[in-house]
Amino acid sequence: MLRLGVLDQSPVSEGTSVVTALRNTLDLARRADQLGYVRYWLAEHHGAASLACASPEVMIGPVAAATSRMRVGSGGVMLPHYSPLKVAESFGMLEGLFPGRIDLGIGRAAGTSPRVALQLQRDRRYSLPDDFPEQLEELTELLETRFDTPAIWLLGSSAQSATWAAERGLPYAFADFINPEGAASARWYRDHFVPHRGSAPTVIVAVSAICAETDQEAMRLSYSQRMAIVMLFRGRTIPLPPVARAEAFLRDEGMPPEVLPIGRRMITGAPATVRAAIEKVAEDYGADEVLVVTNTYEHIARLRSFELIAKAFELKAA
Repeated sequence: MLRLGVLDQSPVSEGTSVVTALRNTLDLARRADQLGYVRYWLAEHHGAASLACASPEVMIGPVAAATSRMRVGSGGVMLPHYSPLKVAESFGMLEGLFPGRIDLGIGRAAGTSPRVALQLQRDRRYSLPDDFPEQLEELTELLETRFDTPAIWLLGSSAQSATWAAERGLPYAFADFINPEGAASARWYRDHFVPHRGSAPTVIVAVSAICAETDQEAMRLSYSQRMAIVMLFRGRTIPLPPVARAEAFLRDEGMPPEVLPIGRRMITGAPATVRAAIEKVAEDYGADEVLVVTNTYEHIARLRSFELIAKAFELKAA
């Protein structure tokens, strides 16, 4: 059976707060652990009105403490913002506290706008060098020689990330919900993988999915996220809007809602529909595991979506 995990962006709904979003993350993590999901990753975003988690390493501890079965990690830490030593120290501590359960997912993207990325710099007199490969090399060496070692994953949504993961013998997670054209990158990674300390090529694909009792209801619930991403493409981040307002917004766009936002894949439907679509994506990527990203206006709808997907895939519940 295909393994399933959760990639949680800690969505903020209109009329609620960051505190509510983070508490919802803990609630979803407990439920996902009970349902049989095998992994729970926290995303990193900065300055986004719609996404609450700016520091995965802060949330990993509470999530790991609130659960017992799942691996917990970052999806991911945006390494260009940080010192490799600081990241190694933080995740070495987490691995020490929760041995065998911590994942360190590393990304290159800023996770924010250029303006906020500059604010994250300690010294703003000049642009940061593009030295991600050197940072990654330093980080992996530190974790292998000086600290308790969590599992290291390289995250990406482009061909370049596949190259780095293959060259370094790292497991690879591709963000299909950002770039649905990543199957070729996953194949390249497998074909060019260089083993490191006995490692083997391993692929996770992260997909956006919303499941409900019917195809129509799942599509309706997706309107909030569709509107939020359309607005993001226009340079504005907003909390997830109520479904009715999002539906009106998308209708005014003059295009079928299911094609918006253009260039993104969002799986929606009843349990059988969603299972078939997820299995097709996993097959295209040759993925060993799928992480599911689900953002809905109502937290209860997000919980229900993960419950229905777990039932559709016959996950082994606690």
